[in-house]
Amino acid sequence: MSASSELLPVTLLLRRWSGGDRESLNELAPLVEVELREIARRHMRTERRGHTLQTTALINEVYVRLLGDCEIDWQSRAHFIAIAAQLMRRVLVDYARHVPAKRVPEGEVLPLDEALVFSPSKSTQLLDLDETLHQLAKLDERKAKVVELRYFGGLSVEETARVLQVSPNTVIRDWALAKAWLKREMETSRGHE
Repeated sequence: MSASSELLPVTLLLRRWSGGDRESLNELAPLVEVELREIARRHMRTERRGHTLQTTALINEVYVRLLGDCEIDWQSRAHFIAIAAQLMRRVLVDYARHVPAKRVPEGEVLPLDEALVFSPSKSTQLLDLDETLHQLAKLDERKAKVVELRYFGGLSVEETARVLQVSPNTVIRDWALAKAWLKREMETSRGHE
C-alpha cells in the first residue's frame, strides 16, 4: 500500500492542492464545510448585533484568501481547519478596522471560556483581543497559537497538539497560562480606558 493511499481523503486532497491541483479544492470544500460553518458561527456569535458580514460570506472570504496562497504545505485536516480559523479571525479584524465602531450594551461579553470572560463596553472587542494576542505572540508565539487553535479554531487539545507538534500536556499548560495572561492584560487595558 502506498503512502498516499494511507492518507485520509482530506489530507490527500490538501496535498494535491498544495501540489498545484486547483480542482482538488472543489472536492475538498464539501468535506470540510460543516467544520468551517461551525467555526464561522462561533466567530459570528462574538460579533456585535446587526453585523453585516454573514457566515457564508466569511467562509467565502476564507476560500478567496486560501486561493491566493497555494504555497501552504498542508499537513492534515486539523492543520487546514487551524489555518481557516486564523483567516476568519483576520477577515473579521480587517472588517472591524474598516467599519465604524458602534456602542453596545454594557452587558455584552466576549467569552473565551468559562474561566475568562471579557465585558467590553465597545464593539472593538475583537480588535482588543487581536491586539492582545499579537502582544502574547511577541512573548510566546506557541501560546498565542494555542489560543488561536483552541478558541478560534475550535480544535481539541489533541488536534492542537498534532498541529503544533507538541504533547497534549503542553497544550493544556499553554492554554491555562495563555488564558490567565490574556485575562490580566485585557483587565489592565480596560482599567486604562
